[in-house]
Formats: sequence, structure tokens, C-alpha cells
Amino acid sequence: MHGRPVTLAAISGAHGVGGEVRLKLFGEGVESLKAHRLFNDGALTLTKLRDDGKGGAIARFAEVADRTAAEKLRGTVLTVPRASLPPLAEGEYYYTDLIGLPAVSTEGEVLGTCIAVENFGAGDVLEIERPAEEGKPRKRFMVPMRAEAVPEWNGERLVIEAAYAAD
Repeated sequence: MHGRPVTLAAISGAHGVGGEVRLKLFGEGVESLKAHRLFNDGALTLTKLRDDGKGGAIARFAEVADRTAAEKLRGTVLTVPRASLPPLAEGEYYYTDLIGLPAVSTEGEVLGTCIAVENFGAGDVLEIERPAEEGKPRKRFMVPMRAEAVPEWNGERLVIEAAYAAD
């Protein structure tokens, strides 16, 4: 569970001509990013970071010398090792901890695997891909990550209330 890197931001483009980049943040804002200096297994070294006032950030990396180099990084995600993140309180999770977990119903039925965690504004939603059926495309369903829908989860599996998993 702790081996996968966690994505904290993505480079959305260049900022200015000096090699700075604009960041789309996925974590708890600029402060959570400031806790890290190295990203992408040491490929990028953060030297400067500031809030852009629009929910994102402006960053400078030691390896990025000019606008051309910054533009080449557009779309690059910034990751850190899962182990470098702060410990979580009871009931908290990082999305990376849920993706890939097998899902079973409260009645013991194998439901599939969590392939994504989305948040459309009202809370986290798990996307579960059902097991393959011969000759048919894999089906998917979504379930809210709330106690009444997912009464139990850990690093080994997700247990989903059977009513939320019905076809």
C-alpha cells in the first residue's frame, strides 16, 4: 500500500520566459507542496513556489532553465513517495491507497476492482470495474465513499453495501 507514488500536482504550462511553470494542485494547497523538495523520483528539484491566487501555484525547478523547457513539461504530474506523506487520522485515506483494491459486497459477492476515485464536489466517489465476462466489455459502477455505502475498507479490500452494487 505504501509503495505507490502519490500525485500532488500537474504542470499546466509555462509561466513567463524564465522557466517557471503553472501548477494545478491536487492536494491541500501550496503548503502541502512546500513540504517536498524532490519530485518524480528526484528528476525535478523545487527551488521556488508561490500561490497564484487562483487555486494553483507557480513553481521553479532547478532543472528547467527557460520557457521552452517549461513548455515541454506541460502535462507532467508531480509525484512523491507515499511514505513521505504525513500519517493519516482514522478514516482518512489517500486516493492511491484505494485504487487497485478488490471490492466485495456485504453479502460476500466479488464486485471487481477500484479503478478510480473522483470528486465532483459532493464527496469522493469510487469507480469499480466488474470482473470480465466472456465476450462482453467490462462493466463499471460508481459508489459514494460514505459509511452507508462503504461500511468497511482497509489496505486489503473495500466492502460495499450490496444495495449500492446492484445492477
